[in-house]
Amino acid sequence: MDIDRAYRCTIVSVQLLDKNTRSAMAALYLAVYEATSATVFEQDLSSKDEVLLLHFNAQLVGFTTLKVYPCLWRGNFIQVLYSGDTVVDRLHWGQHALSFAWVRHLGQIKRRHPEQRLVWFLLVKGHRTYRYLHVFARHFYPEKVPVTDDISDLAIHLAQEQFPSDYNPQSGVVEFTPSRGQLRHELAEPRVDELGRPGVDFFLQKNPGFRQGHELVCVCDVDESNMKPLTLRLFRQGCHA
Repeated sequence: MDIDRAYRCTIVSVQLLDKNTRSAMAALYLAVYEATSATVFEQDLSSKDEVLLLHFNAQLVGFTTLKVYPCLWRGNFIQVLYSGDTVVDRLHWGQHALSFAWVRHLGQIKRRHPEQRLVWFLLVKGHRTYRYLHVFARHFYPEKVPVTDDISDLAIHLAQEQFPSDYNPQSGVVEFTPSRGQLRHELAEPRVDELGRPGVDFFLQKNPGFRQGHELVCVCDVDESNMKPLTLRLFRQGCHA
């Protein structure tokens, strides 16, 4: 049996979320993060456009939030997809339904403005999220290998625009003081078997304050030429859906 068939992923406008769903999302969030609150979660959720909800049978077991906004960059308008909180109940780690649906949705977003550059802008609290960039794309910022000045300059621009008081351009990290939430200790620290996986050592070096809720600024071009084969296949499904 394909276990992913037991999962269902839906895309919902934040404005249309009912009270019970918001409460279930907050419970999942607070099970994963500490030094935060349901109020902080609600404030962040209200600033987003959409959520992808992951259900296992009738139970909500995960979600991710996002908003899309235009940005004038070096004389041209681009579209910025800003990722918010992503949480999956630990019992459901390893499913692919949420990430597959998310990539297909990227294709749908690209279809709205096919002539404009689309970039994925995210703040990364943990090494597992950072590792996902290696699965998704061929190149992104920051990574071990050198990147173009354009993508690194764009990352600085977006971070300074969105977090003028908390972004540290020297470290490339948003250093919220006080913390707006951090992964619980048992989830934040890499296991021994994870230490050698791609990107883990680089993330720990670039964001040593992850235990205090510091977030590494990352940017990735959402372009077919920058996608890994599986990502490209799912993205095209979304573009042509």
